[in-house]
Amino acid sequence: MEMKFPYVVVAWIATLAILLLSRRIRRRKLNLPPGPKPWPLIGNLDLIGSLPHQSIHQLSKKYGPIMHLRFGSFPVVVGSSVEMAKIFLKTQDLNFVSRPKTAAGKYTTYNYSDITWSQYGPYWRQARKMCLMELFSARRLDSYEYIRKEEMNALLREIYKSCGEVIKIKDYLSTVSLNVISRMVLGKKYTDESENGIVSPDEFKKMLDELFLLSGVLNIGDSIPWIDFLDLQGYVKRMKALSKKFDRFLEHVLDEHNERRKGVEDYVAKDMVDVLLQLADDPDLEVKLERHGVKAFTQDLIAGGTESSAVTVEWAMSELLKKPEIFNKAREELDRVIGKERWVEEKDIINLPYIDAIAKETMRLHPVAPMLVPRMTREDCQIAGYDIVKGTRVFVNVWTIGRDPTVWENPLEFKPERFMGKNIDVKGQDFELLPFGSGRRMCPGYSLGLKVIQSSLANLLHGFTWKLSGDMKNEDLNMDEVFGLSTPKKFPLDVVAEPRLSSSLYFI
Repeated sequence: MEMKFPYVVVAWIATLAILLLSRRIRRRKLNLPPGPKPWPLIGNLDLIGSLPHQSIHQLSKKYGPIMHLRFGSFPVVVGSSVEMAKIFLKTQDLNFVSRPKTAAGKYTTYNYSDITWSQYGPYWRQARKMCLMELFSARRLDSYEYIRKEEMNALLREIYKSCGEVIKIKDYLSTVSLNVISRMVLGKKYTDESENGIVSPDEFKKMLDELFLLSGVLNIGDSIPWIDFLDLQGYVKRMKALSKKFDRFLEHVLDEHNERRKGVEDYVAKDMVDVLLQLADDPDLEVKLERHGVKAFTQDLIAGGTESSAVTVEWAMSELLKKPEIFNKAREELDRVIGKERWVEEKDIINLPYIDAIAKETMRLHPVAPMLVPRMTREDCQIAGYDIVKGTRVFVNVWTIGRDPTVWENPLEFKPERFMGKNIDVKGQDFELLPFGSGRRMCPGYSLGLKVIQSSLANLLHGFTWKLSGDMKNEDLNMDEVFGLSTPKKFPLDVVAEPRLSSSLYFI
């Protein structure tokens, strides 16, 4: 009996050595994409800074448009060109449609129950169909246009009241985005303290900011699973705390909606939560939509519909303040097409090509998700002659693609004119411009986000003249960014607005 323990240890060490050796031999046989040599245990994590998309952008300059890295225990492949994006997101989309399992997916989306982090399979296919056919159908979005119009008027009215004062424009943009999505998804503005005491407006906005940050951080435990329990960065603790706050809020929302539906025959859905609850009651669904799934979807809808438009419009305003000549050209188009007796409506955007070009140019230089949400290979495959093994995590760096000098002339210059007269859209078919992704995992709510971005930007330019606060010069405006699932400005944009239309228009 005394001799058994040493033999077990020797056997265990021998088995481990054989596994490591066989792995190394297999790796030698594979023709992997070029990339930096990884360190033991940590891989290439030492090369990734606080702005991962920029760190990887610099590496791609050396190693090319397809690059192999190791993040701890996991192989990673990054595509940084139009050609690679097309292969990953279209040509071989089905093989790269899955998601890696991360702490964010586990703790902030009810164990991968939402549309973003759920694994590829019947549940995800059903979720995608629900988004496209029910939640974000053209008919449903059109039915909510009056909400977007009312909240836009409220935004313009609030800015008018603050004319001459220094304001943080993103605060106003976030409020209108949150109000729009709250009314569409939840049926009312749940951040109005007079209506509901579950969460204050400030707390709710902090919850959303935390969600976007934690969903995009590079959590060490996701790359080195055997030290995950240590939570070295404290991210998992924050995720768990945040999930409890959201769950308390979402439980209240669902209880309130179910109470409203109780005992009503042929109940007509008034908002997206109603739609989700009706789908949860449908016995014919291939995969039953459980209560936690309804909560995960609702959280997705609120967060996704709030952050992207506010971040994008703030970046647009920042770029325009650095180039007053673009401001003037945009106003000329607005005055010619719209006049000065009314506000811009969603149907007007098709006749405002320069405004549309400004929005596209902003999304080229400042994509909300600079590396898209990571995908994962379902099977071994070959890309551009290189071997990509099953389970590889795949990133598409759209931030790099937007700065590719072989695609864009003077790529670092903000120049909306590059889109004038060109049929380049953001719907995932033109791979040089992918702010909402492409393929099966493309953002299902992109059409709503685009409507809010274009309408907000057009009306801000139409209704006000803008200048930086204090004595700040245009060229001194800080354009640093913060990385997360979205990439907002590091320092909020402080501006002063002055009205340029009749005062009666601001109080419609």
